[in-house]
Amino acid sequence: MKVVAFPRNEQGSGASRRLRNAGQTPAIIYGGNAAPVTIALDHNALFHALKKEAFHSSILDMEIEGKVEKVLLRDVQMHAYKQIVLHADFQRVDPNQKIHVKVPLHFVNAEVSPAVKLSGAVISHVMNELDISCLPGDLPEFVEVDLSKIEAGASLHLGELQLPKGITAVAHGENPTIVIASIPAGQVSAEGEAEGAAGEAEKK
Repeated sequence: MKVVAFPRNEQGSGASRRLRNAGQTPAIIYGGNAAPVTIALDHNALFHALKKEAFHSSILDMEIEGKVEKVLLRDVQMHAYKQIVLHADFQRVDPNQKIHVKVPLHFVNAEVSPAVKLSGAVISHVMNELDISCLPGDLPEFVEVDLSKIEAGASLHLGELQLPKGITAVAHGENPTIVIASIPAGQVSAEGEAEGAAGEAEKK
């Protein structure tokens, strides 16, 4: 994904305010062996790019005056109540150095799982993104979570995920829960009443 930036020489809050008034967003590129570089981005282009999931978890081609650097979006500061991007931070990436980044989880096949199809269970997502470590070239836009075999009342844990090659999960806790398949309380009580009625009928 390509991002076009412009060199920014003026510093300070006044300069940043002038940039924003001109429809640009101040930003910085840091990391690697080079010094940090202050840049400006077209605000509208950045604002719309931020709506794309992949923009947050992909290696970006940052072009400045014809030169392209590989970077990763690290931080975004938004206005408290206006749809304005105040500042963005990008980190240079070395193709030979592992990066630590969060990627979204995409849940698939819940509707064909025994939990949903046979028991009417509700799938609750405990985690919606995953901390991973990998080389930049192995960075996935997302990690897929296959729910086709989950049973009602069961849960799926990090250790059960099939991660893409070259990807290591950075776990917070021993084996955190990813999803839980639970049967709604109303449905459980209704089933209990039905079973009770059936039992009474058999006694008669």
